[in-house]
Amino acid sequence: MAEFVDRVVLYVKAGDGGHGCASIHREKFKPLGGPDGGNGGRGGDVILEVDPSTSTLLDYHHRPHRRAVSGKQGMGANRDGANGPDVVLKVPNGTVVKDAKTGEVLVDLIGAGTRYVAAQGGHGGLGNAALASPKRKAPGFALLGEPGDEADVVLELKTVADVALVGFPNAGKSSLIAALSAARPKIADYPFTTLVPNLGVVTAGETVFTVADVPGLIPGASEGKGLGHEFLRHVERCSTIVHVLDCATIEPGRDPLTDVAVIEGELAAYGELEDRPRLVVLNKIDVPEARELADMVRPMLEEQGMRVFEISAATHEGLRELSFAMAEMVRADRAERPVEEPTRIVLRPKQLGDAGFSVRRVDENTFQVTGEKPERWIRQTDFTNDEAVGYLADRLDRLGIEKALAEAGATDGAEVIIGPMEGGYVFDWRASLESGAVHQGPRGSDDRLA
Repeated sequence: MAEFVDRVVLYVKAGDGGHGCASIHREKFKPLGGPDGGNGGRGGDVILEVDPSTSTLLDYHHRPHRRAVSGKQGMGANRDGANGPDVVLKVPNGTVVKDAKTGEVLVDLIGAGTRYVAAQGGHGGLGNAALASPKRKAPGFALLGEPGDEADVVLELKTVADVALVGFPNAGKSSLIAALSAARPKIADYPFTTLVPNLGVVTAGETVFTVADVPGLIPGASEGKGLGHEFLRHVERCSTIVHVLDCATIEPGRDPLTDVAVIEGELAAYGELEDRPRLVVLNKIDVPEARELADMVRPMLEEQGMRVFEISAATHEGLRELSFAMAEMVRADRAERPVEEPTRIVLRPKQLGDAGFSVRRVDENTFQVTGEKPERWIRQTDFTNDEAVGYLADRLDRLGIEKALAEAGATDGAEVIIGPMEGGYVFDWRASLESGAVHQGPRGSDDRLA
């Protein structure tokens, strides 16, 4: 029997972008034919995609590290590097993706074909052909490819089923789902035989629905006792809850009425389950004492407004009536529920007028610059090439960072950190550096940095 895994930590790394190429076209009688370096290829993404044929996260439990291919470097003769292929990871319907560090829910993947980019590939660097301009007619540098995203995400499967069978351990839930469907769960006469949910497909007339055998609940499950939340998580998406009560139990302090009260208390404490329609199943009436007890408690449960069925999973007595009652409730829920659509990934564009960066004074003569553009430009710059550094200075000045630093009180020699305080790029600021000048001198140099 295949192992069921419903929670894994996945480590994903997108592909890095390929570096751009710095090349000059050369042929006979044309020793300096102009820049012809191609752009680097884009790194591959790591994408999560809902696949209805996938029912477990077992593959990611065994192989939790997934990496996409990096883009290729650009080449001369205006040849761009190849893009890295995306890595598409198939996940079951109903997979919740969370940030492993913060626990924040990133996306709830519902609907076949729904996709979420867990790690985005890095952009390829521009070659010197794309960087040529009237001020730099033959750039002696190219931009570096950006590193791809890295992320640690938690994949958590909330079983998508129509009916949840809940009850104490050994109440007969596994036997019932085996009798109702073709599922063959592990069945034995000891507590916690079922450690993971079992799913079965049931046909009643023209209605086909899925039933989840949720592992046995115990008092305190909503507080995490036993496998508490691991069990209750699988009830959230079920439209109908069926209490399976053991009428043949010999445990002290146990009876159907007490069992219902305890399980209802745990469901209420977990939250968001009070409005689900209920059915009550009095199981194991093939045992004479159990049948007598079922006949005794049935009127009491019906007085509480519950619809009650007496069944035997062993002899299949009462199963037809139960399956059609469950089908009736499933049909009613489906008729009221809106059509399930794939999860929409919401993109939030930046506010108009956003400068794209911020300057913060850290201490007397230290300043921090943060923002997507300046941090990305830093990653793209080859600091072994003076011309590339001069190009970076021009970009930062056009963005307004030079002016913002001066307004914040920066003076010559001030320490400026672009990016995070730890791991950011640190340099000494000079307000006298002329920006936007026409590049002169050998390729790869910048006379402003002499």
